[in-house]
Amino acid sequence: MSPYSWFSAERIDDLLPGVEWHGIFLGGVFKATGRSSWGFDERRKEGMAECEKRAERYGLGPIRWPDPWPTNDLTVARAMACAAREGRLRPFALAAMRLAFLEGGELGDPDTVLEAGRRAGLEAAVLTDALSDPQIKAALRHETDAAVAQGVFGVPTVIVDGEAFWGDDRLGEAAAAVARLSDIAAA
Repeated sequence: MSPYSWFSAERIDDLLPGVEWHGIFLGGVFKATGRSSWGFDERRKEGMAECEKRAERYGLGPIRWPDPWPTNDLTVARAMACAAREGRLRPFALAAMRLAFLEGGELGDPDTVLEAGRRAGLEAAVLTDALSDPQIKAALRHETDAAVAQGVFGVPTVIVDGEAFWGDDRLGEAAAAVARLSDIAAA
């Protein structure tokens, strides 16, 4: 449900090709870190306007905000865990974020999540079953806990050699860190 994650997802392959994606439950991260979304407080209007400008600057088109936004991201987070298990996390995450921010799809709605799955090549029955599967719930909890243990407190976050780069505006810094590591390895 993070527009910043969408901005990163659309741009990351150009800056960090081959990056490993992980789907996490942002609500779980917020609970573990004592944080919450600016979408629920007095910064909402200003934050949404800034996101709309950023989307235009990145050439992603006008945002069509879901209603409600933000929403509970547990359903889509479980679907990401299923997509990861099926080897379809990247296409699923992109489809879900595009549905949310280009079409106004509400990712707390199972039908919207199933549509994202269809667009990503996931079978509806597999995805539907996964939303209540204890193994999927455990996999999501594991990914979320692992992210928090690495210092993740919000999304998007890119981890490079133990260093966390939080925010879509830090992708360039993460890419520079990867380049430095490559230079050191080549030396």
